Amino acid sequence: MCGRFSLTATEAELNLRFELEGGAAPYVPRYNGAPTQMMAVITSEMPNKLNSYRWGLIPPWAKDISIGNKMINARAETITEKPSFRIPLYSKRCLVPADGFYEWQQDEGKQPFRIFIKNNPLFAMAGLWEKWKSPQGEIVNSFAVITTEANSFMKPIHNRMPVILEREIEKTWLLSKNPDEILQLLKPYLSVEMDAYPVSKLVNSTRNQGREVLTKV
Repeated sequence: MCGRFSLTATEAELNLRFELEGGAAPYVPRYNGAPTQMMAVITSEMPNKLNSYRWGLIPPWAKDISIGNKMINARAETITEKPSFRIPLYSKRCLVPADGFYEWQQDEGKQPFRIFIKNNPLFAMAGLWEKWKSPQGEIVNSFAVITTEANSFMKPIHNRMPVILEREIEKTWLLSKNPDEILQLLKPYLSVEMDAYPVSKLVNSTRNQGREVLTKV
């Protein structure tokens, strides 16, 4: 799964890297981004804008916002089987910018690692987004990160990883109308381009939101 990630770039750096015209909502960097937090996304609806959506996808038919707490990830292998993910897969896709993600190595006392791309300080994870209207009339935009099986680099740490998109296919992910092409993009990233290091267990708590969670131990 993917339950935490970091995005520490400035808004200007994001605008340059993803060829954006600016933000449609206030941007907040995250050192320890976690579910239910507002995170930066670039959607198929506004591919030239940086938006801020709630992490944890809330289907339009949900009765309560809390369902999003259980829908932070969509598995690539079963994404077409579940209506909550199948419907936005073909019409509401997004890029989830990041500069690293965290995973816990289970056989080493749950040691947390920060994983990143060697020569790409900013990358995009594949995501889905939805728009939900609460019983009180409030509109909540939310998203989920798509995950896939681990590549050979990730397997010693965890058996799952987020779908990280190569830079040249980011626009295809956002804008393609071809169902077969969309599904073919959901694959593990190249192992040789990835690296990781252990971090403090401070990252275990979402209360710890400072730069110290990035420090190598």
